[in-house]
Amino acid sequence: MRILAAMVLGAMVMTGCAGPTESAQPVADGENGTHVGTDGALAAPVEAGVGLVIGAAQAGQIVVVEVGRRFAVALVGVPTAGYVWSPLAAPDFLSRAGEGGGPTTAAQNQPGFTGGSHWEILYFVATGPGEGQLVLEQRRPWETTEPAADSFAVTIRAR
Repeated sequence: MRILAAMVLGAMVMTGCAGPTESAQPVADGENGTHVGTDGALAAPVEAGVGLVIGAAQAGQIVVVEVGRRFAVALVGVPTAGYVWSPLAAPDFLSRAGEGGGPTTAAQNQPGFTGGSHWEILYFVATGPGEGQLVLEQRRPWETTEPAADSFAVTIRAR
């Protein structure tokens, strides 16, 4: 029991020591952004030509993007229940450049599968250099007086 407690404590300390990142890693690594993991999990289906994908792991961090290049923010959501990710705040040097989505597991591609979480992908382009916070909220658009179900924030540094 003490060994298990020490292992859990060690894992918590190691994850808490990670500092801000200067770049994000691509989430997608297969054809058309799909990749089936050993557990049936699918990577975010990011459009071809998008080299930088920001995911939940980069929350609260600094991510460097190139001016003029499209990048994606890929988060898991529940759009089948009406909850969608949308920008609450974005720096003036960022412009929306599309959106997409797809299943998070291979099982969701089977006939008759209903519900479940889905990838929601928002594309942006940095139109000039700068640094500022991109804040997204997950909410039902028609529930304007309800608090957001979730939020995501990342600092974008465009060079």
